[in-house]
Amino acid sequence: MSAGPAPRIRTANREQTFLRPTHIDELLPSWHRARVIWEFTGGLDLTPLRATIKAVEGHAGAPAIDPRILLALWMYAISEGVGKARQLDRLCASHDAYRWILGGVTVNYHTLSDFRHRHEAAVDALLTESLGVLLHEGLVTLERVAQDGMRVRASAGAASFRREPTLRQCVAAAEAEVERLKREADEPPDEPPAGGRSARQQAAAARAARERLKRVQRALAALPAARAAKPKGKEEQARVSTTDPEARVMKMADGGYRPAFNVEFGTDTASQIIVSVDVVNVGSDLAQLGPGLDQVEVRCGQVPGAALVDGGFAATGQITAAEQRGVTVYAPVQQPKDPTRDPHQPRPGDSAEVAGWRVRMGTDDAKAIYKERAATAECVNALARLRSLTCFWVRGLWAVRCVALLVALTHNALRRHALLQARALATT
Repeated sequence: MSAGPAPRIRTANREQTFLRPTHIDELLPSWHRARVIWEFTGGLDLTPLRATIKAVEGHAGAPAIDPRILLALWMYAISEGVGKARQLDRLCASHDAYRWILGGVTVNYHTLSDFRHRHEAAVDALLTESLGVLLHEGLVTLERVAQDGMRVRASAGAASFRREPTLRQCVAAAEAEVERLKREADEPPDEPPAGGRSARQQAAAARAARERLKRVQRALAALPAARAAKPKGKEEQARVSTTDPEARVMKMADGGYRPAFNVEFGTDTASQIIVSVDVVNVGSDLAQLGPGLDQVEVRCGQVPGAALVDGGFAATGQITAAEQRGVTVYAPVQQPKDPTRDPHQPRPGDSAEVAGWRVRMGTDDAKAIYKERAATAECVNALARLRSLTCFWVRGLWAVRCVALLVALTHNALRRHALLQARALATT
């Protein structure tokens, strides 16, 4: 073939820059989950959160970020399974949903991290307030509540646990290091050694040493509580983490043992709305039924008609106390060692309430009702794990409880939207 004229083509030039005008409100469709959460937060009283803001009109200082934005950011992040402040910070710069919530406001991971764990009392009050709205809307009945514990990995390693002698050695070593760095700062050499640390590096090292000392001191102070939880005769075996002194080694769902916290959710079976949240550093649920009912009564103004719990909650004293409050307990009866004895017959020493519970759990009606426990509690636990509650990235009971409250608030916001949509469809 004879060579003809060269073809004219247009090739990609990715070095060029162009501007694309965008309306922020058009970034998301009307049905988007971020809009649902933003609408939910708009109905909450955020006065306690705003009261902590130091920047006020007429005085110097940069304006603070609206707490509604920070609350909505974390709730949407939790709904997407995001649990780390740095990860959320990156998404705020690259993801349209987070940019829509920010609405042009800039944020950094320090602000996000601080907000997540410094407002436990305020977030707790928001959960109570939202439950009042859900009760008023008729979405929560409290006819039956399923309570269950879920062990969540703590932000501490198994190797960080120490017994008392080692803890005291750690305290002494940390005190010596703090004192050494203090002397270096007070008496600097005439000429800094070659390759020595700058003043800024020395200050950072001193700050790190002080923080290390505080951690091991807190671990030593937490040792009596860890000893009290040990069986009699094994108190000296108690160990405490120098990373998170309030974490405890617990048996996890996979059979392994790791540092963890026990998250207690109480859920209305009819709506799957969470009505009680607590975090304890005890792996057993044996004493948690009473506190769970107390919390439901405080948040909702009444106790549930019935409590559905697994065998880990079935302590006879707890059952007696619950029944005396007017709460019918549905929990499995332990199988007796004697195979000839009927487990559903009252035993010598049973209170009237415990005897009634044993007989009731042998009926078909009670067995049918008890099936609601797994359908409710296990579903809520699974959703909580999908929504970032596989590991706590904060330390201390008060901080992990704040994270658990945010997970519950997010869950309830999405359940409310789903229930209201179902109600609207049913009436059309």
